[in-house]
Amino acid sequence: MNTDLSTQMLAMNATKTQHSVQIAVFKKAHEMQTDLLDTLMQTARSAPPPGQGARIDKLA
Repeated sequence: MNTDLSTQMLAMNATKTQHSVQIAVFKKAHEMQTDLLDTLMQTARSAPPPGQGARIDKLA
């Protein structure tokens, strides 16, 4: 009976740890995606360098 209870407790702790790791990985992935989007949006909003975008190169 004691081994059954200890096995259940061990399984519960393992499940708890696994869920905690999954949540941490999900949060970190979300944070990295948000940082990437912020970086891309800053680049997209900034004005082009002087001389760039003045003409359209139709030969390209």
